[in-house]
Amino acid sequence: MTQNQSHNQSRNQSHNQEITPKFHPELTPPLEELEAQERRLVFRQFTYDDAWALGSLIVDLARERQAPVAVDIHRAGQQLFHAALPGSAPDNDAWITRKRRVVERYGSASYLVGARFRAKGTTFEESSRLDPDQYAAHGGSFPITVEGVGVIGAVTVSGLPQLQDHRFVVEALEQFLGL
Repeated sequence: MTQNQSHNQSRNQSHNQEITPKFHPELTPPLEELEAQERRLVFRQFTYDDAWALGSLIVDLARERQAPVAVDIHRAGQQLFHAALPGSAPDNDAWITRKRRVVERYGSASYLVGARFRAKGTTFEESSRLDPDQYAAHGGSFPITVEGVGVIGAVTVSGLPQLQDHRFVVEALEQFLGL
């Protein structure tokens, strides 16, 4: 192995660790923890400016970690924010749409919806009766919930393994909400 190959391998290993440094990707959180995240991550309001600020925060975090993601924020059927970072691909936009549709239909995080099916000993694809080309219960889309109103939209990240996508969005929401 050349010195350059060794450096690249070392850089890639540290890059992968930097994407979600606070978490261990192999540890799937229990349903109770995922449900608690949704109860905790609630907005008092969610404006156009909030969408821009939250999306910008996610992009900044992704750039710091060199995460190859696409980011999307929708509210009431309108796209308020979208960004694609280096390393992301058009396929990430398709995943964003499919994951967001799960949030819109179920009112819960896409990862939580998939976890609920897995907890019943099945999969979303087998049991939801929804077209997998239109819906994906994979991590990365989280409901935008407004206090006293309910779910009004979704913030979605695509480009990392699904649990890392989910945790990345949760971390950004925690920072944005000051929790």
